[in-house]
Amino acid sequence: MTALTALLTLLAAACGGDDDGEAGASAAASTTTEAPAAKAGTSAPAGSVAGDGVDRSGWPDSIVMGAVPSEESSALQESYAKLLQVIEEDLDIEVEFFQATDYAGIIEAQVAGRVDLAQYGPFSYVIAKNAGADIVPIGAIVEDPEEKPGYQSYGIARADNASVSTLADFAGKTVCFVDPGSTSGYLYPSAGLLAEGIDPATGVKPVFAGGHDASVLAVNNGDCEVGFAFDDMVDNALIEAGDIKAGDIKTVWKSEVIAGSPIAVSNELPSTLVDELTRVILEEANQERLLERGICTDVASCGLTDENAWGWVPVDDAFYDGVRKVCEQTKSAKCEN
Repeated sequence: MTALTALLTLLAAACGGDDDGEAGASAAASTTTEAPAAKAGTSAPAGSVAGDGVDRSGWPDSIVMGAVPSEESSALQESYAKLLQVIEEDLDIEVEFFQATDYAGIIEAQVAGRVDLAQYGPFSYVIAKNAGADIVPIGAIVEDPEEKPGYQSYGIARADNASVSTLADFAGKTVCFVDPGSTSGYLYPSAGLLAEGIDPATGVKPVFAGGHDASVLAVNNGDCEVGFAFDDMVDNALIEAGDIKAGDIKTVWKSEVIAGSPIAVSNELPSTLVDELTRVILEEANQERLLERGICTDVASCGLTDENAWGWVPVDDAFYDGVRKVCEQTKSAKCEN
């Protein structure tokens, strides 16, 4: 068994261990798309230069964009439609969409060369790099172009649960994590628990909910006593959706600020295509430009991805060294090469 196979087997086993209750239902309901087959052939002949001066030599007929939903979603592709439209219009190249049900699916597909462009969480990006994916981050997703890309993991409980007031109180309880490859739903929570002397595998009863929304809802419904999810899901998204009421959930722990989620491109693509994808994503795939181009009509309809974000700001690989440090602290097997 190769290191990559072992890693993906571990991820899949952990994801598949939750079959009951609200958390399991959310994971099972996620829309699935069969992993794309490896692509063959290119469309542009050697020396092909377009009217814009871009050398398209060796460019493929199409590329594949992959993503994992941050919550239960049957319309993930729709939330990426504006990004795909901009890429297709500006680069005259077809973009196919691949929706994975978990982080392991995206990692495996990009390592195998079946996905060219992928939206990751910070931890799953580090795992993919360690597993051999020849990828580079283009940018990190933000809600505002002036903010530094980042967010926090929350440790949560029902507001009326008097037995929980700190992270130390998670010991021995049924804990909803999100996914073994989730940064704010597993890696940083594991580091937080270890700092309290609690083993995240044996010191609690772990449940993998499959989505940040599912983790919060499982806590609210009583299927899990406590859990973890990223900040906006707790503070805003589920409240605005009417799934929970303000005050239903209390936050008893917050992680340090985590580097924002990257979109990463394969270096196996021609370098000129990598450069053009980088330019389009950072300069054209944002709310201001989408409005100017008439792709959407108002800010409310201009959000990108299932996070309804502004767009992406530039980052490099070193931006995720903080995640690698937490990998070292937790001694997570999923961080290893």
